[in-house]
Amino acid sequence: MERTFVMLKPDAVQRGLIGEILARIEAKGFKPVAMKFMRIPKELAERHYGEHKGKPFFPGLIEYMTSGPVLVMVWEGENIIAAMRTMMGATNPQNAAVGTIRGDFAQQTGRNLIHGSDGPESARREIELFFNDYELQNWSRSLDPWYIE
Repeated sequence: MERTFVMLKPDAVQRGLIGEILARIEAKGFKPVAMKFMRIPKELAERHYGEHKGKPFFPGLIEYMTSGPVLVMVWEGENIIAAMRTMMGATNPQNAAVGTIRGDFAQQTGRNLIHGSDGPESARREIELFFNDYELQNWSRSLDPWYIE
């Protein structure tokens, strides 16, 4: 099973979309491994978005990501990284398909509700940034055979 990092950004929290988004992820059959409701410290936000440092939008991105609480999570499932990227929709909500989280709920790239890892290495890096080993749960669900052969 693959794991991925997912974050509901400040706009998702402020707009009351946590339950709606979590319900979509659970209904798909993915399993939560860790969740934490937090306000990201500036230094952690800068490390998380380090690949964008020096770009014109970086200061605004950091200010936004530290402006309010977020829900950081680890989810597990078969091919979950690619599946979550599909469920999230295009980064620019104007290009996101109807039925995706961004396509249904977001209007602008700067307020696109959700972040998800884009590959196995970024998933590992992001999980390690936000969670300690003891916070990651290994557990079995009785429903798993109904989702995966």
